[in-house]
Amino acid sequence: MIRFYNEDTSFRFTKKTLCRSWLKLVAESEVKRLGDISIIFCSDPYILDVNLRYLGHDYYTDIITFDYCKGDVLSGDLFVSIDTVKENAVFYGTDFSDELDRVIVHGLLHLIGYDDHSETDIAVMRSKENYYLDILHRI
Repeated sequence: MIRFYNEDTSFRFTKKTLCRSWLKLVAESEVKRLGDISIIFCSDPYILDVNLRYLGHDYYTDIITFDYCKGDVLSGDLFVSIDTVKENAVFYGTDFSDELDRVIVHGLLHLIGYDDHSETDIAVMRSKENYYLDILHRI
């Protein structure tokens, strides 16, 4: 089950039902099943604290994914900084909602097993993001 939470932000996510259906489709397309996934919308200071406390990284980011998967069942926590997503939308010249969808599917792709440490990994990840965003736009 996918649950949505807010920490240190007044942001309200209005596409919960659509997001759940879409992420289920993404998981099934990758031959996985959805377990317990929490999507936590937060502020830059909140995500920085998570990044420092749990990963030892002293920088802001748009998403941090904690993986609790077992076998083909996807479970984890996705911390999404609404502040950074807004900044990235401006930087990349895209709509906030589209950037948010990209970040959310990016987190799920990490749970599926995709990585973004090398140029090749990044290219594969971006291709998957684009593929699943196209599907979302057709739902």
